[in-house]
Amino acid sequence: MKTQVAIIGGGPSGLLLSQLLHLKGIDTIVLERQSRDYVLSRIRAGVLEHGFAELMREAQCGERMDREGEIHDGFIIAHGGRQSRVDLHKYSGGSSVVVYGQTELTRDLYDARERMKGVVIHHAEDVQPHDMTSAAPHVTFRVGDEVQRIDCDYIIGADGFHGVSRKSIPATVLREYEKVYPFGWLGVLSRTKPVSPELIYVRHERGFALCSLRSQVLSRYYIQVPLSDKVEDWSDDAFWAELKRRLPAEVAERLITGPSIEKSIAPLRSFVAEPMRYGNMFLAGDAAHIVPPTGARGLNSAASDIHYLYHAMLAHYQNGDDSGLDNYSAKALARVWKAQRFSWWMTTMLHTFPDNIAYDQRLQQTELEYLFSSEAAQSSLAENYVGLPF
Repeated sequence: MKTQVAIIGGGPSGLLLSQLLHLKGIDTIVLERQSRDYVLSRIRAGVLEHGFAELMREAQCGERMDREGEIHDGFIIAHGGRQSRVDLHKYSGGSSVVVYGQTELTRDLYDARERMKGVVIHHAEDVQPHDMTSAAPHVTFRVGDEVQRIDCDYIIGADGFHGVSRKSIPATVLREYEKVYPFGWLGVLSRTKPVSPELIYVRHERGFALCSLRSQVLSRYYIQVPLSDKVEDWSDDAFWAELKRRLPAEVAERLITGPSIEKSIAPLRSFVAEPMRYGNMFLAGDAAHIVPPTGARGLNSAASDIHYLYHAMLAHYQNGDDSGLDNYSAKALARVWKAQRFSWWMTTMLHTFPDNIAYDQRLQQTELEYLFSSEAAQSSLAENYVGLPF
């Protein structure tokens, strides 16, 4: 097989890039190790920054997002017995975010690739990029007993943290930065009416909590738990009881509980790999960077990578201009590290750390008090939350 751009990874990053390039006449093949149903079973974040929503519309995949997504102009931080609202619209210059589940977004991208007869190969095992520093890279993979090869101009590694792409870069070239937090998020998805029309982030002495939503009939709730906890340790009743303990009383009173549709624990980690280009292979999304979910930057950081790659590929194929490709890693990493800073700041401000002393706790309280006493501080938060300019 031959294509212009071989994309490893059939998640939202790989599918979005494939769709955008297809619309401009640039040929792609997407390789995905799992089945389509498996990919669509992943429950992930659903807060899309302004720029990501625009990319989905440009990819002709935004119709259902615009119809069913929830436009949020703000969110609430509960702390010290009170609820303080961050007015995103006011402090970001009129921008907002769209709450739309990653599963639904990925489904829209899959439907578009199918509608346009895009090539997405599932059950691709033993994927391996080759000759990445040459002018003729290629990818090999196996489906069943048959080993196949794709010759291409460029390889995109959008295959996640555990994928093969980043691991194919020599250790002498790659530099990795990592911070592992001493807790995780226990998340529950329930078919219940959300407790609030806007997200509620909670700082509490028992641990962080978050009230989120996927729609008006589908809610997503989280509580901070020790890394030693397992999902089996938490019955639905135990989860709801602990969540209510951390919520403001007036919020807990109106909380509607129900059976969990999905329940999982996600450890919190910050990770960045540099550079994001090796020869003619480019990393994107979780293959290159991970952030804690506190500031809703993970999926959005991946979208910024796709924005840069998409425009760099267009400049190359349409105008013979390689400056975007040459500058991709530096440009993407500059925005990635800003997302890392924001996620670290939100995580540090809102979580209970096991080794925090009284001094640290007072600093957290002071940080929140300062935030809601300063329009400049709220503007900084809002600017980062709705998404920094590409």
